Amino acid sequence: MPLVGTTEMFEKARKGKYAVGAFNVNNMEILQGIFEGVDEMKAPLIIQVSAGARKYAKHEFLVHMVQAAMEIYTDVPVALHLDHGDDFDICKKCIDGGFTSVMIDASKHPFEENVRITKEVVDYAHSKGVVVEAELGKLAGVEDAVNVAARDATYTDPEEAKEFIEKTGCDSLAIAIGTSHGAYKFKGEPNLDFERMQKIQDLCKPDYNFVLHGSSSVPEDLVKICNDYGGALPGARGVPEEMLSEASMKYNIVKVNIDTDLRLAVTGNIRKVFHEKPEEFDPRKYLGPARAAVKEVVMRKVKMLHCEGKR
Repeated sequence: MPLVGTTEMFEKARKGKYAVGAFNVNNMEILQGIFEGVDEMKAPLIIQVSAGARKYAKHEFLVHMVQAAMEIYTDVPVALHLDHGDDFDICKKCIDGGFTSVMIDASKHPFEENVRITKEVVDYAHSKGVVVEAELGKLAGVEDAVNVAARDATYTDPEEAKEFIEKTGCDSLAIAIGTSHGAYKFKGEPNLDFERMQKIQDLCKPDYNFVLHGSSSVPEDLVKICNDYGGALPGARGVPEEMLSEASMKYNIVKVNIDTDLRLAVTGNIRKVFHEKPEEFDPRKYLGPARAAVKEVVMRKVKMLHCEGKR
């Protein structure tokens, strides 16, 4: 099965009241764990590559690893997506280099400049049959090249969202309603502004697609394994899974990004191996458990987003 875009994938998700998990990849073991998880759950898949991952692992390695995985897991519908591309150049390189979906994140710019940059990417991507995600509003937190202080975070304005979509023609929009990048998301009680989400959805076309970034839930078991074996993640908190489950069922949120939880699973299980066997030096002995942990996280997220069996 060749790589696919997200148009049909999102249409099915919107009508079926579920969301597709979009999982970030940095190396082979993470990729293998992701594919193993979605294959067992019979779910569609969006593989995300950030600008940082692309720099670390190289574009060609990542694309060919995805292609190799698809030769093994032949029934998994896969979209290959650039996460948080910050300018036209990186989006163009990914479009020309085999990606089926790109995100242009010009949210750091004023509204009109965000519109201009996004429209430029949309025009080029659509000419190549590639879909585009954009962002309006700023999520707090740190993840790869994204670093926004809490004081600088802004929720998406519903009226601006409508205008932005109309002016740019982007295929999906990442909105800020209270999620946050990274493991340290909230000082008080987590809260997603579903009232704002409803206003945005009501103003836009009824079949429009929305995306949640910063959606790792940072489960206690993942934080615990990091802390128990030499880590230091006191007070790390994510978005409660029941909130993400509600978002995927009640609104046109068809894509939910997961990265931090995968990192915690990998890091915690590697730390566990070295704590129990400090003499270990075989990468297979510590990367193997990390890969298995990624699979478990992916299966958990697929269930949470009601995407099981939706292939």
